[in-house]
Amino acid sequence: MGDKLVVQDGQVVAMDYTLHVDGEILDSSEGHGPLEFLQGSENIIPGLERELYGLSIGESKQVVVAPVDGYGEIDPNALVYVPRSQFPANIPMEAGTDIQVHDQQGHEMMARIDHVEADSIRLDFNHPLAGKELQFNVKIVSLRTPTEEELDHGHVHSGDHHD
Repeated sequence: MGDKLVVQDGQVVAMDYTLHVDGEILDSSEGHGPLEFLQGSENIIPGLERELYGLSIGESKQVVVAPVDGYGEIDPNALVYVPRSQFPANIPMEAGTDIQVHDQQGHEMMARIDHVEADSIRLDFNHPLAGKELQFNVKIVSLRTPTEEELDHGHVHSGDHHD
């Protein structure tokens, strides 16, 4: 029948996956159905995308992604001290608490309370997985040609397409 379908740029890939970080399962497609994305369009982290080329339907692979190819290294400049007086009283002042803050332009950003002192709070704006090695177990479930619209937009429109 000609060439076997394999993962390549411009293919819509449906993939089952499990993500382990530090020996714990952090994320999985189980119960949600496979993740669909457009290969080669940076819909997923670069270190994972790069390892999928050439896989065919039904194939599985273990992929280890270094921080530089995942969510980046920890950026010390992303640790910011904020006066405690600027915090609303309803936010628990505990290290590890995730909060939403707004920058000067009003954009929403996620931060984590990293350290609490008497008069200031240190916020960490790094991605929670920055500096972490990511271990993926992946299995290619299906491959298809994207629609014109998906190609134009550079990402999958889930639910729009049924085989």
